[in-house]
Amino acid sequence: MRPVDSGTVRRSRAAIFVVLGLIAAACSGTGAPKGGSDASPRKDSPPEKEGIFKLDHLIFIVQENRSFDHYFGTYPGADGIPKKVCVPDPQFDNRCTEPYHSTSLFNNGGPHGKPHSIVDVNNGKMDGFIRAAILGGDNYCLIHRTAEGCNRSLGPQGQPDVMSYHDRREIPNYWEYADHFVLQDGMFASVDSWTLPAHLYLVSAWSAICSDIEDPMSCQNDSEMNPQKTPVKFGPNRKPPYAWTDITYLLHKHGVSWKYYVAQGTCLEAPCGNHQLGTPRSMNPVPGFLTVHENDQVGNVQTDNNYFKDAENGTLPSVSWVIPGRGYSEHPSGGDDNLQDGMAHVTRVINAAMEGPDWNSTAIFLTWDEWGGFYDHVEPPKVDINGYGIRVPGLVISPYAKKGFIDHQTLSFDAYLKFIEDRFLDGQRLDPKTDGRPDPRPTVREDVKTLGDLTKDFDFDQEPRPPMILDPNPR
Repeated sequence: MRPVDSGTVRRSRAAIFVVLGLIAAACSGTGAPKGGSDASPRKDSPPEKEGIFKLDHLIFIVQENRSFDHYFGTYPGADGIPKKVCVPDPQFDNRCTEPYHSTSLFNNGGPHGKPHSIVDVNNGKMDGFIRAAILGGDNYCLIHRTAEGCNRSLGPQGQPDVMSYHDRREIPNYWEYADHFVLQDGMFASVDSWTLPAHLYLVSAWSAICSDIEDPMSCQNDSEMNPQKTPVKFGPNRKPPYAWTDITYLLHKHGVSWKYYVAQGTCLEAPCGNHQLGTPRSMNPVPGFLTVHENDQVGNVQTDNNYFKDAENGTLPSVSWVIPGRGYSEHPSGGDDNLQDGMAHVTRVINAAMEGPDWNSTAIFLTWDEWGGFYDHVEPPKVDINGYGIRVPGLVISPYAKKGFIDHQTLSFDAYLKFIEDRFLDGQRLDPKTDGRPDPRPTVREDVKTLGDLTKDFDFDQEPRPPMILDPNPR
């Protein structure tokens, strides 16, 4: 037998050990992958986000002037129109009037200032809607029910359309969102007043008049904001009249991106003259806040063509407000404001977010700024001297929204601010004692005990739900 070389044996054994080591490494999953990089988790990899922090984009869509019962009063499972309703009609010896289904895509609604809210609520009886409509301004058809052309705004028994309601037949997409996401039947306007105060509350949790437009402490509570007594709508030719603190101040302070998208045609820079296109000034108060100018953030108010570009390109800011313009705001008595045109606009805004790359980190909140004079049967809670106002519809649409969930919590636009603050601002409130910019607001609205918690509308443990793209014009 030929003798074996000891060096050859050692080399053979070493080769065998190498092969065995590679096999063992492959089986245990600890071997080096292709390229020689370490397969173990990188120490600097970011931890997986949990809960509310899975949401990097909050979008608030705010339409105009509809009560909850007017849009969702017959939605199954919701706190909707009671079986027995008696709203007195002063034109017919105070006969009881009940809500009726309207197929009309145009509505008149009723007056919706603070005095009218008081009449509508009537110390909790919720039966003053027709009386307020008759006492209000445009009341010809309410006094002359049989006059030519008045039938469009009256029910089958001559009921004023403040008593009307719609359902899936007229607003199918809104009901479809409720079916698949979250419907809120306890959403109240933050203030019992009209559009301008409602939008001021939306972004600042207060409405006030300031004697010195550069001094927040000069501001005094004013939930009525009567335009005939105090014309405070901000225009590009005027200095900003809102000196108190708004949420954009805190967002800027914490380095959080935001945009306030308005309709194309809105005049954003002077001179404007009698500009009547785009979003009305009462729905676009953000440029009127002193902080927005001091922080050089006026450019964050943009037309909504930029929203659609940002949604498509994955460049949406952390916080977005999307505000409609004339013709599709759903504002009653708006001439050409067809409610289905409003629904089509909202659907396009939602579709854009769903089809963009940011969908899996987005929550969309859809609401209406105030009740528009339409009947609702739920008495608003009294949280302070300013509100709440009458109920409005609220929807939450998100890959983490609970499916087909009806939220019965007491909510208001203050809950939106609280959600923004909890997600992006470490829980800092619009609190003059702690936010670094004192003002004399009567209440820190985000901390009101009756205010619900929007996180209950989400299931952050579920797999992100896929988009639900709807036809903007389903009929």
